[in-house]
Amino acid sequence: MQTIRTSFDFHSTAEQVLAGVDLTGKQAIVTGASSGIGVETARALVRAGADVTLAVRDIEAGERVAAQIGAEVEGPSATVRRLDLTEMASVRAFCDEWSKPLHILVNNAGVMANPDLERTTWGWERQFATNYLGHFALTLGLEHALAEASNARVVCVSSSGHLLSPVIFDDPQFRFLRYDPFIAYGQSKTACVLMAVEIARRWGNTRGIQANALNPGAIPTKLQKHTGGLKTPEARRKTVQQGAATSVLLAASPLLADVGGRYFEDCNEAVVVSERPDDYTGVAAYALDAGNAHRLWEMSLAMLNQ
Repeated sequence: MQTIRTSFDFHSTAEQVLAGVDLTGKQAIVTGASSGIGVETARALVRAGADVTLAVRDIEAGERVAAQIGAEVEGPSATVRRLDLTEMASVRAFCDEWSKPLHILVNNAGVMANPDLERTTWGWERQFATNYLGHFALTLGLEHALAEASNARVVCVSSSGHLLSPVIFDDPQFRFLRYDPFIAYGQSKTACVLMAVEIARRWGNTRGIQANALNPGAIPTKLQKHTGGLKTPEARRKTVQQGAATSVLLAASPLLADVGGRYFEDCNEAVVVSERPDDYTGVAAYALDAGNAHRLWEMSLAMLNQ
């Protein structure tokens, strides 16, 4: 399988990636679109002609972003709907109320390195619940809408942090293991990649739904509030506009038509690595493993049905 290379790179912006792409008539959802790269992802998709729903927990913040985008772009819309990925009732309500074909789903929302172990009302570790499991439930709930759109795309925003840990199948909720903020973050982001792998396998040919995962890069946003935000060497830091570039590449670029189950960084497919590099580039082999992807999917279904 040939590695996908594009003319875009570390420095490319979301607007540059979508230059000339026409998304008129397309429906898109971007979770966590009230801050950070979610805002720029939504903005770039609207500028390309898509009608974008900002799926956010903070409605007021989402409304401010939608108003800003609306003031910049005429025609396509940015609307806001509430979604709390840690509450399954919120996820179910969001999916039940969605009645249109869905062409693009960007699973973007996330939390990072919560210093203390926190659990949701369902007893799930919060990073795993927010970054992965809520998005898994959301994607399942929107499967029909994605299939109805034909050639739909699911974008799973992961991180170089996935190199910190595989999914800990025997104890993903840290009921026995001592909680570590970065191990918990790492496994949640590995799970995001594995979700893309399994979506592509299950739905790519049968439902016309493709999925890919990505590392957006190091962008100083509220996501990094527990990590200092600027520990990455300056040469590896990106602007928010650059950080959203790989997301919109996977969401809408014709260069990735019919491509699924892969992991990208800096707008190109990443090299598979068997150990963690010092510069945290590449994708861990365990994050692309088909057996891991299948096991995680079945485990996640069981968790949702508990």
